Amino acid sequence: MSLTPAFLDELRARTLLSGLIAKSVKLQKAGREFRACCPFHNEKTPSFYVNDDKGFYHCFGCSAHGDAIRWMTEQRGLPFIDAVKELAQAAGMEMPEQDRQSAAKAERAKGLHEAMADAAAWFSEKLAGIEGAEARALLKKRAVTEETARTFGLGFSPDSRGKLRQALKGYGDEMLVEAGLLISQEEKDPYDRFRGRLMIPIRDVRGRAIAFGGRIIGDGEPKYLNSPETPLFDKGRTLYNLDRAQAAARKSGRVIVVEGYMDVIALAQAGFDEAVAPLGTALTEHQLERLWRMAEVPLLCFDGDAAGQKAALRAAHRALPMLQPGRSLAFVTLPEGLDPDDLVRSKGAPAFEALLAKPQPLADRLWQSEVASGPLTTPEQRAGLKQRLTDLAGQIGDPNVKSEYLAEFRQRLDTHFGRGQREFQPRGSFQAARPARGKRNARGGWQPPELPPGVAMRGVQLGGLDPILAKAVLAGLLRHPAEIARHMEVLGSLRSASGALGKLFEAVIEVALEDRQLDSGKVLTILAKSGFDSVASDLLRADTLPFSFARPNGADEARAREDLSEAIAVMVALPAVDAALAQATAALAMEGSEEGAFTRQVALSRKRKELEARLANLMLADDEEFDD
Repeated sequence: MSLTPAFLDELRARTLLSGLIAKSVKLQKAGREFRACCPFHNEKTPSFYVNDDKGFYHCFGCSAHGDAIRWMTEQRGLPFIDAVKELAQAAGMEMPEQDRQSAAKAERAKGLHEAMADAAAWFSEKLAGIEGAEARALLKKRAVTEETARTFGLGFSPDSRGKLRQALKGYGDEMLVEAGLLISQEEKDPYDRFRGRLMIPIRDVRGRAIAFGGRIIGDGEPKYLNSPETPLFDKGRTLYNLDRAQAAARKSGRVIVVEGYMDVIALAQAGFDEAVAPLGTALTEHQLERLWRMAEVPLLCFDGDAAGQKAALRAAHRALPMLQPGRSLAFVTLPEGLDPDDLVRSKGAPAFEALLAKPQPLADRLWQSEVASGPLTTPEQRAGLKQRLTDLAGQIGDPNVKSEYLAEFRQRLDTHFGRGQREFQPRGSFQAARPARGKRNARGGWQPPELPPGVAMRGVQLGGLDPILAKAVLAGLLRHPAEIARHMEVLGSLRSASGALGKLFEAVIEVALEDRQLDSGKVLTILAKSGFDSVASDLLRADTLPFSFARPNGADEARAREDLSEAIAVMVALPAVDAALAQATAALAMEGSEEGAFTRQVALSRKRKELEARLANLMLADDEEFDD
């Protein structure tokens, strides 16, 4: 199947974006746009906008951005081709024809889906009948209500080698074997795979049954039996309850990973619909990627026994190469001997919520594990700990995150062995702020610090922008338009700046919202149509700071972008510091001023000097580069 750009453009044109989004989000008219509280993160003030004319949505709080197809893949969790198919059907468009091989494969998959759906219905029917009495008793013992059982499609497979085969004989043995419902042996008739078990359907992101987990009713092994790998089911890429958890995770802002089916079911019944579970294996890279699409910091809540904690540590190690700024894992440790199912049944949802409120950061879990792995009384043992921690940090692919972990582990080592001056404070929250400082990475370029957008906005409103620095940043953005999208969240706060600079920042952001594949020529052309042509040209000619220069032959573009990131950080931090410093100075001048006013003034003055030094270093670094 070939989806041409023309077909996709026509599909977008025929889809009313606000109508699509309004099916799951309450929209309010705001001029020519619609607005709402963002469905991708928790907020109280609407910052999510939908523009039908331009065919995109954008959130100025979390930077979620996309068109109708992106909405279906990100908000609904559909694969790309399924999203296109659903939109095309709603728009009355015919999908492009498939080649013969693809068509045959799609037809085969359709038959397998139908067989699995009929099997799930048959299992549910048996659970409700006479044969399902023991399974119903087990559910009652586990405090699973009838409503919850219906929600998860629970069923029962009779202890028979051929009842399911007979019930679904219309599909033929070959298809039922391919679906994993029958077991085939040479020179013998196929027979039912699941016998005498509580049946738990495993669904894909669209809610279709693609496999089953079967729990034994009484004693025996294995306790759980899963479907084999099939054309529909890849256990390393699937998470149990993913179809229900995706929407819940968007509302709660978190996703909880537990070990088993019954943990997920018990948590959902207790009000935690955002729980998922791997399928009898350690978390894979594909599953971690899926989790990070749902939340930046998934919460791993494995059993409190040794096996559960070992599984959590395995997941921590597997995640290291994939870490990125803002993307990590956190760990919720249960009381020893309890799993989430036990906890919510014995102590209730508030007890579990209290544990979720105090997760252990990934760095803490790694540190704790290595420190506890053996004695640390000799220099050699301490050197061994240092080497192990360095090796762990070395697995991290992102250079900025790797640098932070190395620095973090060095600080902890110094503190732990009495060599450090600063007392280590365990992080209780992933939102804990750290002083924003620029520093050189391995290539000698600046690593941009992160500044919360709310802080930037308040600073701009209170202190205004430094005009020289702001012009330099705008010139840099015009030369490197790709950086606009990268810093969209912070730049969005500059729309509140007054005067011509604020209007130009707003115009540049609007340009980037319309087209993320921009070059300098395109930006200038679009700005010219909005009356900003002369201003933009003047900025490019001014060359107010070295990083905004037009470098010969495009030399060291990466360095220029890093310097631009550092300049943006300094630009938005300066107004906030200046405003706070002015307030502290005024407070100090008043009679009877509080004792802390002088301390604040000194600290803010020091911070002001740090920002000036960062800017000076930025200019010096560029000067050195040109001298070379």
